[in-house]
Amino acid sequence: MTKQLSLLEQICYSTTRIECEKPNGDKGTGTGFFFSLKIDDEKSIPMVVTNRHVAEGMAKGRFKLTKSDKDGNPNLTDHFTLDFSKDFDKMWTYHPDPNIDLCAMPIGQLVSAAKQMNANLFYRTFDNNIIPNKQQQEELDVVEDILMIGYPNGIWDSHNNMPIIRKGTTATHPNIDYNGKKEFMIDAACFPGSSGSPVLLYNNSGYSTKNGGFNIGAARLYFLGILYSGPQHTATGELQVVNVPNLQVPMTFSRIPNNLGIVIKSEKVLDFLPIFKQKFNL
Repeated sequence: MTKQLSLLEQICYSTTRIECEKPNGDKGTGTGFFFSLKIDDEKSIPMVVTNRHVAEGMAKGRFKLTKSDKDGNPNLTDHFTLDFSKDFDKMWTYHPDPNIDLCAMPIGQLVSAAKQMNANLFYRTFDNNIIPNKQQQEELDVVEDILMIGYPNGIWDSHNNMPIIRKGTTATHPNIDYNGKKEFMIDAACFPGSSGSPVLLYNNSGYSTKNGGFNIGAARLYFLGILYSGPQHTATGELQVVNVPNLQVPMTFSRIPNNLGIVIKSEKVLDFLPIFKQKFNL
């Protein structure tokens, strides 16, 4: 019997924990999320998206994915692990602008590898339809409620293969380009392993409007962007803006997070469309 999952429960299956290793043996974790890149009304390319700095320069990588049972429900304690033992960084397609910290990998090979081992995967994808359009963007206010799904400090529910969900708010206007870039800031705890986490605007039972009104009982879910960096203080008091690190290695000085994160706007995921259309002759 197929179980009815709530919207939030389904969101918990939209990400995957990415374990990676450099040629020198340094290991780290990051967050990837599933996105169906719409080509037309009938075709789309399912892919996993993360930050460039999570995958670039990595020799090895691993995904752990949830299997589905015979009824199509998630099997919480039965997982499929896929290991890449070399050239993990070459499996990704990087954003054409090197200043935009994104990369993507079509998941066809992940699904095929699972099927060859008689495993069906359970996952949920975001798509173009929940990226706010121009009208929806103009309705956003400076402070909006957000959720961030990922694996801070590599923490997760390993038994059930479930991510950690953080709550916060936007810290700069999501409809304004922060410092002239397709970015905005959030007020949420951002730790190593959160790199690549999707940031969602989510209202469950109503929300305020910019003009002072209130939509009673209405729900909203928008895919706003992808976390990639944040300002941090050093122990000496210096303020630096750094990528949210995926590698957890010893440092010669202490970095103190500000609980602020910089988010790439979700529309930049659409920049992969012409690349994959050409690559797959679509």
